[in-house]
Amino acid sequence: MELIKTVVDMRQVRLRLTEPVGFVPTMGYLHAGHISLIRQAKLDNSSVVVSIFVNPIQFDADEDFDRYPRNLERDLSQLQKEGVDVIFVPSMAEMYPTYFSSRVEVDNITQRLEGASRPKHFSGVTTVVVKLFNIIQPTRAYFGRKDIQQAIVISKMVVDLNMNLIIITLPTVREPDGLAISSRNSYLNTRERKAALVLYQSLMLAKKLWQQGERDTETLRCEMLGFIRKEPLAAIDYISIADPKTLVEREEVKPPTLVSLAVKIGETRLIDNVVLE
Repeated sequence: MELIKTVVDMRQVRLRLTEPVGFVPTMGYLHAGHISLIRQAKLDNSSVVVSIFVNPIQFDADEDFDRYPRNLERDLSQLQKEGVDVIFVPSMAEMYPTYFSSRVEVDNITQRLEGASRPKHFSGVTTVVVKLFNIIQPTRAYFGRKDIQQAIVISKMVVDLNMNLIIITLPTVREPDGLAISSRNSYLNTRERKAALVLYQSLMLAKKLWQQGERDTETLRCEMLGFIRKEPLAAIDYISIADPKTLVEREEVKPPTLVSLAVKIGETRLIDNVVLE
């Protein structure tokens, strides 16, 4: 396992990696969701690179950049156990040197859901991902479906810009009780952790109603709203029932349909989704 901290060194190491190369970009504080991506990358590729970089430009001013969980020593230990070939851990100055002034924008789908609530988020994501793709030149890159809009945006960007790699998306990894695994779950106290189950449970309610024949999206949304509002610690940001490619809201459920939501549990904002198909 090699730990690389500069772009120059990463490019030199990349020249001698055995093809194909799988890449898993992360912000660290690794959990079972990240590990599932890494293990698939190892199955699919001869070499695997993992990056750890908490990207400041995808956080709005009132978000949790400073308190975002970090534990590099723990991350490196996990990656060594998984047999990762290269870990790229650039500094802020390495990724965004003085006078850095470029942005990568994807229109339309970034203005909905997460983009409506966090206006600068996706341009920060696409900018850093393009930089990482350019530095590492992977054959395949791996993303989880918990952040499904992110995966959709990056897939669209790769197609639009004729980038020479394949985007692989893998299912959300969950706790035994259904809570989607996320680094931000570490913010939750015991009471909030229990309350956070309302996200998954509301999605399962929508899925159950759909399986029973309900096709009206407003009915599904109202049932989810009513269910979540019974939890006093929950504050709804959005509930979306949309086309999974365009993220345009639907009036009628026809498979596949993406049901997604963002809910604050106490001070912690969580997201989750399910595809009805």
